[in-house]
Amino acid sequence: MTETMAGMRKLPSVATLLERTPPDLFHQFGRTAVTDAIRDAVDTARKQIIAGAPVPSAEDIMINSLVSLEQKFSSDLRPLFNLTGTVLHTNLGRTLLAEAAIEAATAAMRDAVALEFDLETGQRGERDEHVRGLLLELTGAEDATVVNNNAAAVLLALNTLSQGREAIVSRGELIEIGGAFRMPDIMTRAGALMIEVGTTNRTHARDYRAALGERTGAILKVHTSNYRIQGFTAEVGAAELAAIGDAAGVPLINDLGSGSLIDLSRYGMRDEPTVRGAVEQGAGIVTFSGDKLLGGPQAGFIVGRADLIEAVNRNPMKRALRVDKIRLAAIEATLKLYLDPDRLAERLPTLRLLARPREDIEAQARRLQPVLAQAVGNEFEVSLCACDSQIGSGALPLDTIASAGLVVRPRSGSGALNRLAAALRGLTRPIIGRAADGGLVVDLRCLTDEDMFVSTLSELAARGPADARRHP
Repeated sequence: MTETMAGMRKLPSVATLLERTPPDLFHQFGRTAVTDAIRDAVDTARKQIIAGAPVPSAEDIMINSLVSLEQKFSSDLRPLFNLTGTVLHTNLGRTLLAEAAIEAATAAMRDAVALEFDLETGQRGERDEHVRGLLLELTGAEDATVVNNNAAAVLLALNTLSQGREAIVSRGELIEIGGAFRMPDIMTRAGALMIEVGTTNRTHARDYRAALGERTGAILKVHTSNYRIQGFTAEVGAAELAAIGDAAGVPLINDLGSGSLIDLSRYGMRDEPTVRGAVEQGAGIVTFSGDKLLGGPQAGFIVGRADLIEAVNRNPMKRALRVDKIRLAAIEATLKLYLDPDRLAERLPTLRLLARPREDIEAQARRLQPVLAQAVGNEFEVSLCACDSQIGSGALPLDTIASAGLVVRPRSGSGALNRLAAALRGLTRPIIGRAADGGLVVDLRCLTDEDMFVSTLSELAARGPADARRHP
């Protein structure tokens, strides 16, 4: 007890430590936060002394305070390496924005902009006008509007055309995607009465015609972007559905999901339905995402017939679903890249990553194999491996892209692999791979900053792969 009390007396007071604190810490974190961190560090030291630990120095207490402050004020949304092999990974933020979009968003954040102000007339303007002309040019639609994501676009379109009325949809298209998004639930929330037609695997034109009636507000076609029904199947194409609807005076809502403004087959991928194609097939409204295959920020686009888009814009829900100036600036900059298709893959990160040649990735894997092996230590074996990357976010779910990477396997025991994965997640810039074949696979398709990756691995080597502590 006497030794414990003597240790307690040696502990510097909070006031003493505050006097020794560099002024820049107060400037960076604020006096209140710094004081609280020092007080907590002193309390922790006091408990450790009672437990028999030696008395920490003032320098050690200050270091612990600084670590606490950095952890508290650092963001969990810090950059990381997406080496999962899924290019548009929903959990990792999907699209990497083009530099033009980043610059436009930054400029909009920094200053006032003419968001809803017409500079020519000096009168109030419409925020959608900043992207409307581009959308019309790129899709061939009569009119267009934008909301905060494609789920909102579908909800708004259905609510506008089918609130209190029937909406006809094939049973084979009642999709569910991540985050508890189920089409039947969306239709219910939109106020539409869902009329299912056909069966899970086969739906015919006669099914739609039989369901049409005086209460029908819309026909809904949903692109099954995150699954495929194969075998004994039948579906009605959008052009035929549009004609069936036109004959009955009922518009077709064609939800493309990911949506694409270009023919992906020129980049070695199976072609997805394009927005222009959907418009030309006669849909009254086409909805699609901005942050998937299009390669822009999160957004939902609604394009189609002028009278229907006007009705959508009059819907009171539109204001609740609109986008802000930052996202509009990024959307506008992204859409402008599509006006120069010859340089699109060079300037749009999503397309550049999807089109990256396997040979380039294999060469990168060979360069990085010894670097990764040194970082993880002798407890692991690091080998070159062939990978199959995925597009992600529900686009082309059965299609993969040949890639390459590295696989890390423990020489003994599975616990070591779990500790390594945790250590990689705890780095200043986390490294996220995927577990497969008894190892940790890092698919290098999305690794664009090789120097930063090597630097981050040096941090792992310095700390040791078994150290899974979170680094600020």
